[in-house]
Amino acid sequence: MPYLDIDNTRFHYRFDGPADAPVLVFSNSLGTTLDMWQPQVDAFAQHFRVLRYDSRGHGGSDVGTTPYTLERLGRDVVALLDGLGIERAHFCGISMGGLTGQWLGVYAPERLGKLVVCNTAARIGTAEGWQSRAALVREQGMAEVAAGAAGRWFTPGFVAAQPTVVEALIAQLRNSPPQGYAGCCEALADADLREVIATIPVPTLSVGGRFDPVTTPLDADFIASHVAGAARVDLDASHLSNVEAAADFNRAVLDFLLA
Repeated sequence: MPYLDIDNTRFHYRFDGPADAPVLVFSNSLGTTLDMWQPQVDAFAQHFRVLRYDSRGHGGSDVGTTPYTLERLGRDVVALLDGLGIERAHFCGISMGGLTGQWLGVYAPERLGKLVVCNTAARIGTAEGWQSRAALVREQGMAEVAAGAAGRWFTPGFVAAQPTVVEALIAQLRNSPPQGYAGCCEALADADLREVIATIPVPTLSVGGRFDPVTTPLDADFIASHVAGAARVDLDASHLSNVEAAADFNRAVLDFLLA
């Protein structure tokens, strides 16, 4: 597996697709790994050099020094691009990855082509909620968080119809390093871009899930209404729409990126 050292922290990444194609970065949600994007790889690698990476403290990437900040997560992406010799890339992030994408749109837009932010918000949850979850996993590990994740991530119908897919994603969460997961919770506790996302200058698509209880369609509306010229789409899915509605997700995002 390829790795890159960023600030004495080892990051796991993977390329798929033609080496001479435009680069598209996929950024994972809290408690998952780059494998969450497997439903996208074949479709997007026909058009792009797909770059997936494990966010700090997730999957094959090291935990490094905690606590984290949203700025740190965003600068990790910039450093990854620098280390791989990539001047500009399209970016698609979901949930925490979508918030990372918004940070890049505000503070490093020169590194972006087009921006896709999915099942996310300019402010996700509350500081108290994230701090409580961070304390929980630091004290008790990942079991309790993993036990309730299916209902947050997927609709009941999808859980019943695709138990193998759901369990694979829950296993990623269950196996997440508690310190890395808690560090990202602490980053989310302080992350609030509501006052600055209007400065994002790059073409942006805001994707929502009609049944998402975590980041609702209203959150996606807020992003689309504050970023000038942003496109907007809803999918028949809950929080991990790229998995639950993979075909529609792929079509909507490809239509936007290739337009």
